[in-house]
Amino acid sequence: MSLIELDGVGRTVILPDGERLEILRDVTLAIEVGEHVSIVGRSGSGKSTLLNLMGLLDTPTDGEYRLEGRPTAGLSQRRRAKLRGAGFGFVFQQFNLLPGRTALQNVAAPLLYSGGRDFWRRNRLAADMLERVGLGERADTMPEKLSGGEQQRVAIARSLIRSPRVILCDEPTGALDVQTGTEIMDLLDAVAAESGATLVTITHDTMVAARAHRHYRLDAGVLGPLDPAALAPPRQVVAS
Repeated sequence: MSLIELDGVGRTVILPDGERLEILRDVTLAIEVGEHVSIVGRSGSGKSTLLNLMGLLDTPTDGEYRLEGRPTAGLSQRRRAKLRGAGFGFVFQQFNLLPGRTALQNVAAPLLYSGGRDFWRRNRLAADMLERVGLGERADTMPEKLSGGEQQRVAIARSLIRSPRVILCDEPTGALDVQTGTEIMDLLDAVAAESGATLVTITHDTMVAARAHRHYRLDAGVLGPLDPAALAPPRQVVAS
């Protein structure tokens, strides 16, 4: 049984003029626990919509999405939010950090909605997570005082604070320089391997995509396998 299963999934929206816009068409994909899967596509290909469907932020208009073998259709918004909060971590190109909050407060924010021990231990857990991503000494720093790479590390720490089983990344290196982007992907790969989490990377960057175990291309809403030979080799950081 796969962790994530998309079976003939489609997503269509109705435009204001009544025209139907087909964003995804007949997407079929199964992802196992602990896998790293990359999906490559140009802007407007439907990549973000596909990630939103996987993360229970959106619902398909066709086909079926099963999570751990259980259909997600018909789940209430409250149930979807609970599953999303407990099982998924999101890393976006735009870091989406809370202004006026320190790095520590940003990382701890998801635990404000937790019950029991995690709520009361949120600052200690957040501090431990910042240490894990190499930012322990920046815990009291405001986002605007952090570099782009440091902000992305804070965002990653925040996404991992609840120990998700699935990490969904939407262009996680798109706003970063080459070296910092490579370091961020090294970090994501290491954390996912350490925790056994499933990692799904949505990207237009073939070098980022090459790091995955399996590779797909999304073109005009249609998903298909991508030959690894078509991908550029992963970048290597060379110490100066």
